[in-house]
Amino acid sequence: MPSRGSSLTAIALQKFKKNFWGVFSFYLVIAIGLIAVFAYAIAPDNSQNANQMHLSIHSKSPGFKVTMLTIPSNIKADQNWLDQLFFGDKNNDLEIPISSFDINKDKLTYIQYASDGLVGLSKSIGLDVFPNGDYKPYIKDKQFLFGTDKYGRDYLSRILIGARISFFIGFIAVIISLVIGLVMGSIAGYYGGKIDALIMWIINITWSIPTLLLVIAITLALGKGFWQVFIAVGLTMWVEVARVVRGQIISAKEMQYVTAARALGYNDLRIITKHILPNIMAPLIVISAANFAAAILIESGLSFLGIGAQPPMASWGAMIKDHYNYIILGQPYLAIIPGVCIMLLVMAFMLIGNALRDALDIKT
Repeated sequence: MPSRGSSLTAIALQKFKKNFWGVFSFYLVIAIGLIAVFAYAIAPDNSQNANQMHLSIHSKSPGFKVTMLTIPSNIKADQNWLDQLFFGDKNNDLEIPISSFDINKDKLTYIQYASDGLVGLSKSIGLDVFPNGDYKPYIKDKQFLFGTDKYGRDYLSRILIGARISFFIGFIAVIISLVIGLVMGSIAGYYGGKIDALIMWIINITWSIPTLLLVIAITLALGKGFWQVFIAVGLTMWVEVARVVRGQIISAKEMQYVTAARALGYNDLRIITKHILPNIMAPLIVISAANFAAAILIESGLSFLGIGAQPPMASWGAMIKDHYNYIILGQPYLAIIPGVCIMLLVMAFMLIGNALRDALDIKT
C-alpha cells in the first residue's frame, strides 16, 4: 500500500513494475533500441547497409560456412571512427568466397566457390596486392549465423541494421503526431465555437481516408526515401492524438484550477501548456505507445509495397517482400525471421501500452 505522501507518478511507477509483461516488454524495447543504435558495431558485416554481395553463396541456410578471400583496395575512404560506428564502414575491399587456394612463387591462385557440386573458376592475383605481401590475414573462414539472402548478403547483419528503420520510425512518427495533435486538439478544445468546428472538420476528413492510402499519397508527393516515409507516417497519426487532447481539454477547462489561473490573469498559452496539458498526459502516453506499434506496421507495409525505405537500405518490410516467395521454395526462414522481428517489436509496444494504461488508471 503506497504511503499517503507518495506522488501519483510514484504510485503509477510501482504499479507498472508489478506488471511482468510490461516490464519485460520495456527491457525488450530498450535492447532493440541499443541494437538499432549500435548495429554496425555488432553486425558481422559492418559495411554500409550490410551490402556486401556474394552471388555465389546466395540463399544459404543458417550456420553456413565458407572461406572468404579479401582483396584490399588502394582507395581509402575519408571516414572517422564515429561516422563508421553509426553509419557503417565505407569499405572498398573486395570479398570473394573461395573453395581452395594455392601459393605459387609470387602469385596466389584460388578457386571461386560454386554450389551444387560445380567447380568454380580458377584465378590468380599477385601477392603484391596485399600489404607487405602477407596474404594470411586476408583469408578467413566466415560463418553466416542466419544464412544469406538472395543476393548473398549476411542475413544477420541485414536484420540488425534493419531494426533502425522500424525502431526510429516509431519515435519520429510519434513526435510529429504529438506536435500536430497537441496543437490542433488544444486549440479546438480550449476555444471551441467555429474554430472547434473547423478543426473537427479537418480531423473528420483526415480520419475518413484509409491510413495506408493517405501515407502512400503523401509518400508519392514527397518522393521515395528514408525521411519521406518518416514524415508521411507521422502526418497520418496526429488525428487520434488531436481527438483525445480535444476531449480532455473540454472537460479540464471547466476545472477550478483553470478558473483560478484565469482569475490570476494568466494568458491562454500558459494555461494550456503549464496547467492543462500536464494533467492530461496519462492518455497521451498510452496513445503514443500504441502509435509506436502502428507506425512500425505502416512502415513495414510501405516497404513491402516498395515505396518505403529504398534499396540497398535494410528494412524488415522490404526483406519480407524480397523473400516471401521463398516460403514455397523450401527456405521460409528468409521471410519468417524479419516477420518475427516485426511481431516482437509491435507486441512489446502494445504490452507496454496496456501496462501503462493499467498503471495510470486512477480507479485501480
